[in-house]
Amino acid sequence: MVRILPPNPEAVREGARLLREGQLVAFPTETVYGLGADAFNPLAVARIFEVKNRPEFDPIIVHIADLAQLKELVTQVPEAARRLIEKFWPGPLTLILPKTEKVPGIVTAGLPTVAVRMPAHPVALNLIRAADRPVAAPSANPFGYLSPTTAEHVLTQLDGKVDLILDGGPCPVGVESTVLDLTAEPPTVLRPGGLAVEDIEKIIGPVRVAAGAAERPRSPGQLSRHYSPRTPLVVFSGRSYPDPGGRRAGLLLFRRPTQAPAGFAVVEWLSEAGDVREAAANLFAALHRLDRVGLDIIFAEAVPEVGLGRAIMDRLRKAAAPPVDGPGRLN
Repeated sequence: MVRILPPNPEAVREGARLLREGQLVAFPTETVYGLGADAFNPLAVARIFEVKNRPEFDPIIVHIADLAQLKELVTQVPEAARRLIEKFWPGPLTLILPKTEKVPGIVTAGLPTVAVRMPAHPVALNLIRAADRPVAAPSANPFGYLSPTTAEHVLTQLDGKVDLILDGGPCPVGVESTVLDLTAEPPTVLRPGGLAVEDIEKIIGPVRVAAGAAERPRSPGQLSRHYSPRTPLVVFSGRSYPDPGGRRAGLLLFRRPTQAPAGFAVVEWLSEAGDVREAAANLFAALHRLDRVGLDIIFAEAVPEVGLGRAIMDRLRKAAAPPVDGPGRLN
């Protein structure tokens, strides 16, 4: 059974030692729990793909603790990137920039760019500093499944496959980082996430938001089906609840209902009063709970696509997409 340790200095030093030795460490960030490996160790990064059953055409985000590490990863930092870094790092923003030759191709899926972010969680920053190297880290879950926002989620999904879990409690943001490609013109949001598109545009002006799935992803989260529970999920909108049709159904609502909806085995809500930030923080935990109680189907209410609502709807649409057959994909 994998070790789970509180993130005290001794445990962080142990995690750093494991990373330097080519092992895998799960750790909290402000967005979701990451499955970390030394970004400059191709064999260690290959273990991430093996453990997650992740297709090798899907690049991995590299996490840093200071701007000196950024210089090891990218060949140039344009002015737009500098302004965004000054405003939003540490934080839930990933930037795609031209990579240096030092970054292994397995990290970037052979692309000439690398996705980099500086997490805001103190445990993540302390671990990266102690390891003294950038850390490649996708979410700590099997590929395509619900992202983990607690150490328990990681243990349930990856027990025996990871060398250490640092338990930093629930992730406060609760959805993955926003990914912005600054090698594109105009700058393009490839994945909505924990930083609102509107906030980015206040700093660098209008950006494009990529639509649809990508056959060759430049960023995590660009495939058509992702973030999915085992239980089939359907997104609905409107003033009336869907008909369970005799099935054991769960209901995921945006805000707390004034009266308990009838006919559903389980009802969850993301926010007491309909706040999208609170809803984002609670999204994956609620879906994990619904996925564990033996439902036939989950009905999820659409949320307004403003601010972090855009990220929530991105996750719900991909969770509701039909399975995709093919090598390395969900089926």
